[in-house]
Amino acid sequence: MKAIVQTGAESVDVTEQDQPDVADDEVLVAVHSTGVCGSDAHAYLYHGGYEWVQLPRVMGHEYAGTVESVGSAVTEFSPGDRVVEDPTRRCGRCYQCRNGQENVCQNFSVKGMHRDGSYAEYTVAEPENLHVVPDGVSLRDAAITEPLSVAARAVYTQSRLTPGDTALVEGPGPIGVLVAAVADALGASVLVSGLGADADYRLPLVERLGIETVDLSERDLDPAVAEFTDGVGFDLVFDTTGHRSGVETAVEQVRKGGQIVVVGLPGESSDLQMADVVRNEVEIQTSYGSVWRNFEQALSLLEAGTVDPDTIVDTSFSTDDPDAAFAAFLDSETTKPVFTFRET
Repeated sequence: MKAIVQTGAESVDVTEQDQPDVADDEVLVAVHSTGVCGSDAHAYLYHGGYEWVQLPRVMGHEYAGTVESVGSAVTEFSPGDRVVEDPTRRCGRCYQCRNGQENVCQNFSVKGMHRDGSYAEYTVAEPENLHVVPDGVSLRDAAITEPLSVAARAVYTQSRLTPGDTALVEGPGPIGVLVAAVADALGASVLVSGLGADADYRLPLVERLGIETVDLSERDLDPAVAEFTDGVGFDLVFDTTGHRSGVETAVEQVRKGGQIVVVGLPGESSDLQMADVVRNEVEIQTSYGSVWRNFEQALSLLEAGTVDPDTIVDTSFSTDDPDAAFAAFLDSETTKPVFTFRET
């Protein structure tokens, strides 16, 4: 089978490998479409805390496909079923798992990093991590279920956003775009901020979704916020930047008594001034990963047409030249590259 294998920093090879073996309690999935996300890009660079990934490694964790075969002990799925996989395996035994907080399991492992991933024609999954794709959702579109589940958790589970609220989404990367789309569908008035590098592709993409944007290389944020919120400040700020300045800016732009939800993973310590947070009684919440319910919410959003994958998904990149997808992603020339291993 064809597989995209990382062999070093900014080094990936397209190789032929044996089809993986399936244990009695596992499922073999024929991968249709599989996406590139921020963590994949950081792993590709092999720095910023991703040096622990053991190489060589078949990359990828966001995908949709069709069940090819099942182990002898598997009864929940059959060949031909269309599925997506929650790529995070949890132990089910630690305090967090037993306490209903399995998204922060102490002993988790992630597909494409701890074990071989979905950038291949076939991948192995455990049945408890699979979700059935609704009939009305294409496998191409279903490939964004995992990041959409992360956005669903940030908006539905971790935030207190309600219809009519104002929300700022900092950063038009894939998670930021999906958070904005979910918040907009909920009935909030959403503004997405980006930098000059986002001006050519990512901010126009957000505008095609019908969501307002501000390019911070062209306009200061303060007057934009004053205009958008009638001088009150945002009810909610979602920080998806993955930069330490994100939460600092959020504190400046959220209203008194508002909420900040940090979704991105800052690589550096913040200079956050907690005095302003306390005096203004601002709630700072975090959101990490997703759980089973969030995957079902994501699939429901896709089935209902609430989120527009046609605008978000970029299938222009070939599995024969994966470096091009990573380069375009890191240069903000695309938002959600998706490799296609099968046309049907």
